[in-house]
Amino acid sequence: MPDHPIDPLNVDIFGEVLFDCFPDGRRVLGGAPFNVAWHLRAFGAAPRLISAVGDDADGMQVRRAMQQWRMDTSGLQTDPNHPTGAVRVRLEQGEPSYEIIPDRAFDHIRPPERPSSAPVLYHGTLALRRPTSANALQGLRETAPGMRFLDVNLRDPWWSLEQTRDLLQGAHWVKLNRAELSLLSGLAAASETALREQAAVFLRTYALRGLVVTLGSEGALALSREQAPVRVAPEPSAAIQDTVGAGDAFASVFILGLLRQWPLESTLERAQSFASRIVEQRGATAADPGLYEPFLERWE
Repeated sequence: MPDHPIDPLNVDIFGEVLFDCFPDGRRVLGGAPFNVAWHLRAFGAAPRLISAVGDDADGMQVRRAMQQWRMDTSGLQTDPNHPTGAVRVRLEQGEPSYEIIPDRAFDHIRPPERPSSAPVLYHGTLALRRPTSANALQGLRETAPGMRFLDVNLRDPWWSLEQTRDLLQGAHWVKLNRAELSLLSGLAAASETALREQAAVFLRTYALRGLVVTLGSEGALALSREQAPVRVAPEPSAAIQDTVGAGDAFASVFILGLLRQWPLESTLERAQSFASRIVEQRGATAADPGLYEPFLERWE
């Protein structure tokens, strides 16, 4: 568990917590919001995960893991009627595909007892596939005083174009991948120049403060109202194990950069660096402070 003090960098993180179930029998605690909260805690922030688990052994394991990592569990609800979330993960040449089991506890998140007062509210799109969770997030978004960070995660059949565009309308920062950008904008960028223009149009269309486009092995692109697009590419690596959770690792450091007001280029480079490290291991997180210490030392 992390042994450095927690900075007063509060982040409210809304969405799914679940177990990724791999073909070899491994069961890894995950879910994009959970992974982002886990990493942010290790980097010295104070995330509150607003989610739900079942009244079952998996739910107890989630709560125990959070307590051991010294995470805030005040927003973690227990649903007696639905089991803890689960995803069947298949890997083909290192690339994951997901079968997300329906009607799990994270589909029934209720409004938290304490309204959001954090400088950042992070959420994705997957946990909104049922009305209970969708309504709870809507209430948070309407009352949250801070920045709203939308991490787009379009998993068929658990999303709709109308709902996603509504979420974009109320967001400040958005992270998505190249395919999601093309899908939501209705255009495909065939070149680097076209990609930059597509991103700039998307930023203006939804009146965003900033936009991040992840490009897989090609790195990432980011831009804001004040700054033209900047691009970063990862160093070549032969040590890639799997890419599960790479985007969550990226998002956690990017949010950290927004909280600490790092320059956009530095934020992008650091987010890419940590994501590149995560793909060198199996699983999206690790209960090892040693994973984070080299980054903390460099960034301080």
